[in-house]
Amino acid sequence: MTKSPSAPKPDTNDEPKGDRLQKILAQAGIASRRKAEEIILEGRVQVNGVIVNTLGTRHDALKDHIRVDGKLLHGPEQQRYYMLNKPRGYVTTLDDPEKRPTVMQLMAKQKSGPHGDNVRLYPVGRLDYLSEGLILMTNDGNLANALSKAAAGVEKTYLVKISGTPPASGLDQIRRGIMIDRGRLDEVRSGRRDRIITSPAKVELVRGGDNPWYELTLIEGRNRQIRKMFEEIGHHVEKIRRIGYGALRLDVPPGEFRELTLGEVMALDRAAKGKKVVPKKKTPEFAQLKSPAKKKFSKPRRQPTGAKSSSRPRRPN
Repeated sequence: MTKSPSAPKPDTNDEPKGDRLQKILAQAGIASRRKAEEIILEGRVQVNGVIVNTLGTRHDALKDHIRVDGKLLHGPEQQRYYMLNKPRGYVTTLDDPEKRPTVMQLMAKQKSGPHGDNVRLYPVGRLDYLSEGLILMTNDGNLANALSKAAAGVEKTYLVKISGTPPASGLDQIRRGIMIDRGRLDEVRSGRRDRIITSPAKVELVRGGDNPWYELTLIEGRNRQIRKMFEEIGHHVEKIRRIGYGALRLDVPPGEFRELTLGEVMALDRAAKGKKVVPKKKTPEFAQLKSPAKKKFSKPRRQPTGAKSSSRPRRPN
């Protein structure tokens, strides 16, 4: 019995190899992937002497000669990871049309640590203009995207100051999940607001009083979420400071930054994959709520002996 001839194996040499051109440009620090697509479509990129102005082509960054505006790429940037303490009054964007100060201006300072070079960094997540605290800055787009996905459930911890004392029932609503507006406050879709229930949150009182502070832990990061959650129970948020991201805890002064250690980057990667991470037991100074300043009472000065009193003598009744 003769064997039937086996089907010819597909020729894998015809399959595209390498990375997409826009990804190569982004990894080289030329621009974000979206901006890199625009650069390609504008015909500003050459591969081995030939202009490439279509998206989706694949190339080898180590073998192909890739030029942007005539300048030769020297392979992907080395990946960098920083923790920044964003002060109040800065926006978490690359640039701002209103010309407000951005976190990029803070990162323009000379970088300390083993990697003091200049790389194109991007913020991971956002803090609004009035909020402050921990921001991650990196050029690792894959990790940034993984951390930002809601499915990862990475914990973000905040110190939040509230105007007035919320009732226990209102705090329980936040703990269970509360209905808030999905988009911006002025957005109305189909004649009604687009509403959504938040994921369960952890809320603990840190300092009581007329304007108490709470430690709040979320696993999501919707637009102005914390402010909306407390507004739903009738209380205005006065201050927000992010003190934790995954296993990281804020340990640099306002406006300053530091490079993350290899262990911290690995912990972020674990958190992005949904694995459990545990922060250090000792809370750093800048992740703590400062003790309120004590009022100083000045003692009345004693008059020197023999000094005349400035007060007029009382008239007899």
